[in-house]
Amino acid sequence: MIHVIASIQIKQGQVSSFLEIFTSNMPAVLKEKGCIEYVPAVDIPTDLPIQEKNEQVVTVIEKWNSLDDLKAHMSAPHMLAYKEKTKALVEEISVKILKQV
Repeated sequence: MIHVIASIQIKQGQVSSFLEIFTSNMPAVLKEKGCIEYVPAVDIPTDLPIQEKNEQVVTVIEKWNSLDDLKAHMSAPHMLAYKEKTKALVEEISVKILKQV
């Protein structure tokens, strides 16, 4: 199983617009071969001192059956359209691709 954690830095004031586009794309992603989980998450306030909070970051948590499934996802037509729709809203993306040990 492949795990993906993508941290997407969104431009100031654009998180709602980004999430609207992201969530409208989710049904197509969840139908993809090998997709187990694909959800956006945002920071919540806590009193835990180790937490890094950033209201402009959307973290995407993904699980895929295989690396090949993830690679196919990256070039799927709906993902290419999603990237085009969100490119003006995104400042930076950091991605971790992991496997369970």
